[in-house]
Formats: sequence, structure tokens, C-alpha cells
Amino acid sequence: MAIDRAIDELRGAAAVPRKNGELVFDAPWQSRAFSMAVGLHQQRLFAWEEFRDRLIAEIAAGAVPDPSASPATVYYGQWLAALEKLLLDKGLVGKADLDRRARELASDAGE
Repeated sequence: MAIDRAIDELRGAAAVPRKNGELVFDAPWQSRAFSMAVGLHQQRLFAWEEFRDRLIAEIAAGAVPDPSASPATVYYGQWLAALEKLLLDKGLVGKADLDRRARELASDAGE
């Protein structure tokens, strides 16, 4: 299945935020998280269904660290959590490396 179609088939709470048909990103990290998931899938490191299932589980869990965050920020936080879990589950990255990289990115968050 083509990735554009797979993304379009995300429905309900799992649907990617859009405005006038265009993807919505409130901050650069959101588009990077989106692109990482798509790119790693396109490199055949995981099946899209594996990611989609984890995304749906993250959304269903309903964890929202900052209730004042925008809907896009909440969604892409869940997107990123799903991607991280998938990468860990598949052994594509270790927990220490993931945590180190997250700290590095957080220190650059003031962009």
C-alpha cells in the first residue's frame, strides 16, 4: 500500500491533523516525527500496520501530559510515543540511545 493512501486511511482520532486538506504541524519537531515514521516505513524497517496499531493504542490510552497543548501537539506527541515504542519493540534502537537522543532534541527545542 502506498504511504499516502495509508496515511489517508488513518481515521477518527488516529487521523492526521489537517486544515483545508493540508497536514497541520504547529512546531518543527512535529513534522520531523511525522517524517521519521514515514521514512523508516519506506525503508521497510516496519510495516505501516505495526505503526498504526501502536498509534491507535497511544491515542486510546489518552495520556496527555499538557492539557493546554494544541490538538496537533497532543496528536504528534502520541505519534512520537508510538514510533518510539515500535523502534524499541523491534530492537531498532536501544532505550539508552533513544533517551539520549530525546534529551539532545529537547535541548534544541528553542528553535
